[in-house]
Amino acid sequence: MRGRPVKLSAARRLVGDLMRFSIGVPRVTVQRQMNISALHKARASQSDRPSWMVLFLKGYGLLSAETPEFRRAYVKLPRPQLYEYPGSVASVAHEREHEGERVVLLSTIKTPERRSISELSALLQEARSRPVLEVREFRRALKIARLPAPLRRLLMWLSLNMGRQRGHRFGTFQLSVYSGLGAESLNPLTPLTTIFNYGPIGDDGSVTVRIHYDHRVMDGANVARALARFEEILNGEIAEEVAGLSKVDNPSIATPGPSA
Repeated sequence: MRGRPVKLSAARRLVGDLMRFSIGVPRVTVQRQMNISALHKARASQSDRPSWMVLFLKGYGLLSAETPEFRRAYVKLPRPQLYEYPGSVASVAHEREHEGERVVLLSTIKTPERRSISELSALLQEARSRPVLEVREFRRALKIARLPAPLRRLLMWLSLNMGRQRGHRFGTFQLSVYSGLGAESLNPLTPLTTIFNYGPIGDDGSVTVRIHYDHRVMDGANVARALARFEEILNGEIAEEVAGLSKVDNPSIATPGPSA
């Protein structure tokens, strides 16, 4: 059967290059069935509910802040070693329309653990809604994707293997989810140390959460303990912040002080 050739777009070349480097990462997956009913209840109580992606992103940032392994990366320059970052940089996958094609592009958010839920929501919304070429990370990635393959791959290899540049260019962890479409990815690939995702969230707060990690950087027991702590953070610090959103938005709800 005779078909037709379809030229690779810049965005498809970008994905191909990322997969080229991701395949070389010895990745292992640890999964936990969580019950985040406390967070589910706090979110349901809000008239303007924050997205689940924002809540998981903030929670993973807090988890990484107290788990040094999650802020480390395996790099090869100037020699094979682990490089530890003082804070996290989240890499978030977005599906955008560009030049008549649905493409996946990555935006980064520095120190998500230090940002409020409202601020994280605004940053993600900006990456989803602004014209593609007005988002700095998208514009830079598409520009690099148009370079000749040997130069593109050299630049990517250098950026992934120079500690400081790696965190700045690619981030320290990645989040990519399809739960809003009723699906979940079982084997996502990334050149970063960890990528995490979660499935559809039940009405009772049940959800499957997975962390896919670089075995050169950490071991499975570390990740299993981290997943248990992640569940505590979601039902604790994140649920408390969500419950307080209405008080922030409506200061008059706060208990009044004594009358003069």
